[in-house]
Amino acid sequence: MSKLNYKHLRYFWMVAKTGSIARASKQLHLTPQSISGQLAEFESILGVKLFRRAGRGLELTDTGQHLLGYAEQIFVLGDELMDAVRDGVLPQSTPFRVGIADSVPKMVAYRLVEPALSPESTIRLICREGRLTMLLAELAVHHLDMVIADRPMPANLNVRGYDHFLGESGVTVFAIPALVKKGRAEFPALLDGAPFLMPGEDVALHPRLMRWFESERIKPRIVGEFDDSALLLAFGQAGAGFFVGPTAIERYIAEQYRVTIVGRVDAVREQVYVITNERKLTHPVIAAICNTAQHNIFGSVASRKNSGSKSARKK
Repeated sequence: MSKLNYKHLRYFWMVAKTGSIARASKQLHLTPQSISGQLAEFESILGVKLFRRAGRGLELTDTGQHLLGYAEQIFVLGDELMDAVRDGVLPQSTPFRVGIADSVPKMVAYRLVEPALSPESTIRLICREGRLTMLLAELAVHHLDMVIADRPMPANLNVRGYDHFLGESGVTVFAIPALVKKGRAEFPALLDGAPFLMPGEDVALHPRLMRWFESERIKPRIVGEFDDSALLLAFGQAGAGFFVGPTAIERYIAEQYRVTIVGRVDAVREQVYVITNERKLTHPVIAAICNTAQHNIFGSVASRKNSGSKSARKK
């Protein structure tokens, strides 16, 4: 089928509203023959009848009634657009839609997209949160401009997209002060048998933590698993158990949630990716996000690591 011809649609709309080709021709300042010919061409393109004879006038078929509903919405919006242009009230912002996997720490996500919120920016940020597979489906139909995730795009998904690695950070173990006082051993031995809040099985960090526990020969008592990073932090703040967060934002977590830094684990890496429909990062907002990740978030972790800070040991 050819693309919609809006001239045809307007002629159809006017005939439907006035009830006859003669009255529509007066409204449109065209000859009845011209409108009749355009309507016949429109019906031929659609492959359906839109009108039937009713006495001296015309009435809509069921298909015509359905089409009229769409036409009404289109031309009402068109009138609103013209009024907005005339009155100078068109919004100056451009929407930018970001999907954030619920496994990505919220402060990391905020710091990544922060450049889009600068006073000079004309971007209106729209954030959607959910499971990665759901967000990638939205990306595939261009309902999202990018997705922030803790892993590359799963190979088993039939979705066209490109992974862009932003950076990685070790993780820091936290707990409320009262919980830390109960442990007499040094880190990481104090985690053996201690209550621990794990990221859910769908979170990329989950198997990495499990492998680290095995390598250290410690068995925490896992009291909960959470796909949502914000929910895990809430339970950690309440004292339900030890938990981990990215070392890149450890100071924020410690201050915001009033918890103690127990130790750092560089062997377990928290990774962040941007997934887009484009192989090259041409969009200025996405380019700014990548720059922020490399220089302001994960770059600071690399600098601290290179300066000789110790890992996986309580100070």
